[in-house]
Amino acid sequence: MIPRISTQPNPVAITAFVICISAGGIGTALTERPAYVIVGSLVGLYLLFAIKVVRQWEKAIKLRFGRYVGLLGPGVFMIVPVIETLSQIVDQRVRVANVSAETSLTRDTVPVNVDAIVFWMVWNAEKAILEVENYNDAINMSAQTALRESIGRHDLHQALSEREMLGQELQKILDQKTTPWGITVQSVEIRDVQIPPALQDAMSREAQAERERRARVILGTAETEIADKFASAAATYKNDPVALHLRAMNMLYEAIKERGSMVIVPSSAVETMGLGGNLAAIALANKQK
Repeated sequence: MIPRISTQPNPVAITAFVICISAGGIGTALTERPAYVIVGSLVGLYLLFAIKVVRQWEKAIKLRFGRYVGLLGPGVFMIVPVIETLSQIVDQRVRVANVSAETSLTRDTVPVNVDAIVFWMVWNAEKAILEVENYNDAINMSAQTALRESIGRHDLHQALSEREMLGQELQKILDQKTTPWGITVQSVEIRDVQIPPALQDAMSREAQAERERRARVILGTAETEIADKFASAAATYKNDPVALHLRAMNMLYEAIKERGSMVIVPSSAVETMGLGGNLAAIALANKQK
């Protein structure tokens, strides 16, 4: 956005011009003297170019014979035409600049496209006009250069995961550069970081492989824990045969408790559990029917 230059007559000046012309015409009509029209026209023309209006969020730079006089506004004020001029009107609201760094290399030589938003404002209109030819272009060019330099100092994973840190670093760099211009950079936000499609696919495969590795590690850890539990149970059953018999009976009961199920158990195992041979097994089966 180019700084606005006050050259067009404003509504207040136009109103004053019309009033002067009308007053001169009325005076001439009443007195039949054309001098009133001439004087009214001259005064109206003077006021048309002398009255200036600056909005609440703006400041006007006044020059007298090309030399800086001071800041004017906001509100209505007058200048001396020809002798005094308004070079530019400075908007002091917070502004937004879109900055992009296309095909910039990170520290690990990865090409990326980065888009950022810079929030800045003019806090000293005098410096912004007198020190910089076009502070809008200066902000955009400086932000783009600083963004490229910052990307080159960081690895790809930092640019992707630490956007806030990257934005804060850019804000400090730009603020130091623009403060002598009467401009402050309030914040910088990294909006998007784009990487080549081939690299995106490689990173996706890497992440998938990492998840597969973690899944296998978790499965191996579970198997180890189960083996430890089995070893502990075996030690318990070794030292307590009754507990082993009860466990075997419970396993047999769980196997035959469903209606219509049939389990073939070696006779030696049945005798070891003390169930009284085949009759005991049949009795348990009939009990479940």
